[in-house]
Amino acid sequence: MSNHTALVEWHVGDADFAANTYSREHRWSFDGGAVVPGSASPDVVPLPYSSAEAVDPEEAFVASLSSCHMLWFLDLTRRAGFNVESYRDNAVGKMVNDKGRVWISVVELHPQVTWSGPAPDEAKLEALHHAAHDACFIANSVKTDVRTILE
Repeated sequence: MSNHTALVEWHVGDADFAANTYSREHRWSFDGGAVVPGSASPDVVPLPYSSAEAVDPEEAFVASLSSCHMLWFLDLTRRAGFNVESYRDNAVGKMVNDKGRVWISVVELHPQVTWSGPAPDEAKLEALHHAAHDACFIANSVKTDVRTILE
């Protein structure tokens, strides 16, 4: 179907790699020209060898799932005749240590939708989110349990 690329670059600079005193800061470059600062999470690699201001892989994973779900949800609601004014999701990934393997076992999506015009009823809203989940390429690619929590 298609290929999707990202260029990830890191350089040791003046740091002592062998002494484990090197920065984990790096950058992600994408084909459209966007450059995103990346780093290990300060929860994984302590400061100053990581950067709290950069995006860590775990955050990017959660954001990727949330973004994919949102894009499908917007398309499906438009097709169903509803008009979305805004969409906000404070998504949360839950990391666990399962038999010595650390992974994000659950990602909870917390979509908050503002409608312009009539909103779908609760059953239709749940069906739209379910369909968005089923269509999401990222959710279809992972073993993580992706849950949509409607409040």
